[in-house]
Amino acid sequence: MRRTSLSRTSLRCLVAAGAALLLAAAPVSAPGPAAPARAADPGPAPLGRVVPAPASVRPGGDPYEITARTAVRVPAGSREAARIGGYLAGLLRPSTGYQVPVVEESGESGENGGPGIRLVLGKGSGEGAGAAAEGYRLAVTARSVTISAREGAGLFHGVQTLRQLLPARVESTVRQPGPWTVAGGVVTDAPRYGYRGAMLDVARHFFSVGQVKRYVDQLALYKYNVLHLHLSDDQGWRIAIGSRPRLVAHGGSTRVGGGPGGFYSKADYREIVRYAASRYLTVVPEIDMPGHTNAALASYAELNCDGVARPLYTGTEVGFSSLCVAKPETYDFVEDVIGELAELTPGPYLHIGGDEAHSTPAADYAAFMERVQPVVARHGKTVIGWHQLAGARPAPGALLQYWGYGGTGAAERARVAAAARAGSRLILSPADRAYLDMKYTKDTPLGLRWAGLVEVRQSYDWDPGGYLAGAPAEAVAGVEAPLWTETLATSAQLEYMAFPRLPGIAELGWSPPATHDWQAYRERLASQAPRWDALGIPYYRSPQVDWTAPQGRSRP
Repeated sequence: MRRTSLSRTSLRCLVAAGAALLLAAAPVSAPGPAAPARAADPGPAPLGRVVPAPASVRPGGDPYEITARTAVRVPAGSREAARIGGYLAGLLRPSTGYQVPVVEESGESGENGGPGIRLVLGKGSGEGAGAAAEGYRLAVTARSVTISAREGAGLFHGVQTLRQLLPARVESTVRQPGPWTVAGGVVTDAPRYGYRGAMLDVARHFFSVGQVKRYVDQLALYKYNVLHLHLSDDQGWRIAIGSRPRLVAHGGSTRVGGGPGGFYSKADYREIVRYAASRYLTVVPEIDMPGHTNAALASYAELNCDGVARPLYTGTEVGFSSLCVAKPETYDFVEDVIGELAELTPGPYLHIGGDEAHSTPAADYAAFMERVQPVVARHGKTVIGWHQLAGARPAPGALLQYWGYGGTGAAERARVAAAARAGSRLILSPADRAYLDMKYTKDTPLGLRWAGLVEVRQSYDWDPGGYLAGAPAEAVAGVEAPLWTETLATSAQLEYMAFPRLPGIAELGWSPPATHDWQAYRERLASQAPRWDALGIPYYRSPQVDWTAPQGRSRP
């Protein structure tokens, strides 16, 4: 997961330099003036010019134009459809200046109801891939735009496709000039994988509830459905545990490089979970153990084999810390933490880390995991662990998150592949492809490079289904894009490292393999740049992409 040896001084200098470079690109909170009228409108975007690439696109017919008469129409009595309709109307109102009412229609209206933007939800809605879990069907005629789906998640994903088909200025918080047209035709779409995650490390540097919500909104735009929160590490403990108050009072007081830390109260965490769920993302909390535990070892002396609390740590070395596997107090601690975190988390998964436990002998590591995995199961959750869990005995149903890269040994890769053949499912996060904190080039002011330099094409151009030799394609549950924060302390810095690689990992998780083509993707990716500008997202202008975005917020 982490292989780095930055000193505290060099880390501070790196973060300071990155902050200075990104200051001009930091997200704005106050809206600017309305854009001037455009001399000529290029017409509606082609139906397929979205990220991730849809499963099926059938263009044809007249476009639909959003006007002052447009309403969002939802099925009568469906609170979920009404909520998604309200989300869509809330997106459209500021930029168009139109009222965009949300109107209920009777069930008899079906897909032949009134004009406008129609959301149809329920069994039998959509067709083909659009009727699959998280799938949707978007049909555009001169009279209406109809998004139909079996489940709320599919309806919401369809709204994100419609959003991308509208001009980027729809993202503005002030009124913009029209027209607001959507190309005619039909999109039928569903995801390749059911697990499409992004991880945010809030342990090395802490990020507020508001900052996490901002990232959730960015993930939702690209149809991610999992937010993995790395809540504990050597440098900080970020989630309040009522039975262990020193974890946040003491262990949460620090961060990489020094300075104040931070933590989420239970109310804060519930708000993150609620907000993520409103965007159809499941929160997966991670408590890393038995290694990466110095914040806990500093907070409670009894977790150390010698009974002596460790000093707080603000560096970036890995592999030096370990819970005391032999002590009963360790498992009391694990029970307390997992029990409270499971109660706070409605989703099915709980991540127990398990990587880089270099200070834990192999036999002790295996014994620890034998005792800890059943604790997760008793609290109604499914275990996720980093792929080193394959060195123990993964519990039935456990998911292994593979972060190996070119430098990973053949024996380690073979263990993971064997575990996959034995029934464990895989989440693929290869560090030299999916780690968003890897530098783009040697000159990137932020990030690390222990897994190599990861340019945009390197991040996109691989196939999860055939990535790990010896692992069955059907064992792949999905993909995840981790964002570690040793060198990142602000939202602007997170976003510069995430964009433009984050949409590419989303496409690998969502789109069918037949759509995978770097040349076509780089054109669709370039078309996203004006949207990022409108949303105030700073991004890396890779020379591998022919950007068409206006200058402004596009450089660190």
